[in-house]
Amino acid sequence: MVLKDILAISGEPGLFRFIAQGKNAIIVEHIETGRRSSAFNSARVSSLEDISIFTAGEDLRLGKVFDTIFEKESGGPTIDTKSDPEKLKAYFEEIVPDYSKEKVYLSDIKKIFLWYNILQKKDLLVREEPEKTDEESTPGTATPGGEESSPDSEITGNAAEPKDE
Repeated sequence: MVLKDILAISGEPGLFRFIAQGKNAIIVEHIETGRRSSAFNSARVSSLEDISIFTAGEDLRLGKVFDTIFEKESGGPTIDTKSDPEKLKAYFEEIVPDYSKEKVYLSDIKKIFLWYNILQKKDLLVREEPEKTDEESTPGTATPGGEESSPDSEITGNAAEPKDE
């Protein structure tokens, strides 16, 4: 998921959209109400793009967790955050089977589901576009040395040299 401009502010309910950078603060807009306000330097502001989930191996980005929920729910809303704590943990374990049970608390799981439901309700769950590989983005072909060859060049060794005609 593309979560670059979506922010969470510590001590503030809900999610915010980044609007502009001011001298001593950033201007944000509450996603649900549309109300704009300032978040000053003293506020703990986190971009959802920078948040990761602790797992047994490498940490998992929140966008990947949202992708998994999106696929599991076919784009619909997820489990209600007011559900039984054991149901929430079991559901989260289906999504992220190897999450660290010591480091990821129930409050974190509830926040993830709450944030997903807010973004889903406002149609802000935008899938990441797969990055194009070099072969797809360049019109010519690449040689083993990484140089691009054109139709009127002859390859000798690793360098492309023009043909003598």
